[in-house]
Amino acid sequence: MPSDDILAAAFEAERPRLQRLAARILSDHDAAQDVVQHAWLRLHGSEEPIDNLPGWLTTVTSRLCVDRLRARTPIPVEDIDPGGAVADPVDEVVLADTVGVALQVVLDRLTPAERVSFVLHDSFAFDFVTIATMLDTTPAAARKLASRARAKVSVPAREDALADWEVVDAFMAAARNGDLERLLSLLAPDVFVEGDPAAVAMGTPERIVGLEDTAAFFDGAAHAAFPVFIGERPGFAWINRGEAKVAFDFAIEDGRVRSIVFRAAEDVLATVRRREGARPR
Repeated sequence: MPSDDILAAAFEAERPRLQRLAARILSDHDAAQDVVQHAWLRLHGSEEPIDNLPGWLTTVTSRLCVDRLRARTPIPVEDIDPGGAVADPVDEVVLADTVGVALQVVLDRLTPAERVSFVLHDSFAFDFVTIATMLDTTPAAARKLASRARAKVSVPAREDALADWEVVDAFMAAARNGDLERLLSLLAPDVFVEGDPAAVAMGTPERIVGLEDTAAFFDGAAHAAFPVFIGERPGFAWINRGEAKVAFDFAIEDGRVRSIVFRAAEDVLATVRRREGARPR
């Protein structure tokens, strides 16, 4: 193996490419950086001879992405403490450089292997022999994975009905990103927003009615909210010092947001649990 200095310099030359690759697969800046750093640790700890460093790093990074995707399922977490100090909301926003929010939502519905095959082939022009090596499968199987993913991605979002949590997360992503057009597409025509007495006392609107007014209210807003479950329903909440203060309680009908109720009543907040695997987009 080359010296540590030479190895580090070679890795740093590859880092920007690896981060673009991981970010496209994961749709998450922070997770991509973490995966690439793990790839460096694997490289630094490896004693095997490496003939093709870029290829080796690509394979390791892709496999780490697969592992990360397999672990990314929306499950409840009893402790809603975000871990001490609340993170800068900007750091929670998922990358959307070339893939819009709608496509990200569909990508999230692919299996990890489908997603990796599709992104590596269609976005980075990897051949299926190489992709098969990364996924420990055959070239024919890798081609089928990419084809299946492509078919899913090409289905319009309205025809490919989204799960309630996907609609909620897509709506909040559009709100954070100031994507007014996407917000409007996710709202039912007769949507309304209201607050319970405790939430109104904390400054939330008492009532907003209509698609355009609702979209305007959320456009560019809600950066500090975290994904949660409210009972068994997916929603978001403002959390301070580990305690939910106001919950965003969504009602979804036919793949669109029918209503959002701000809730701050103690009995409701007691049912709030932090969601993992559904980070803000």
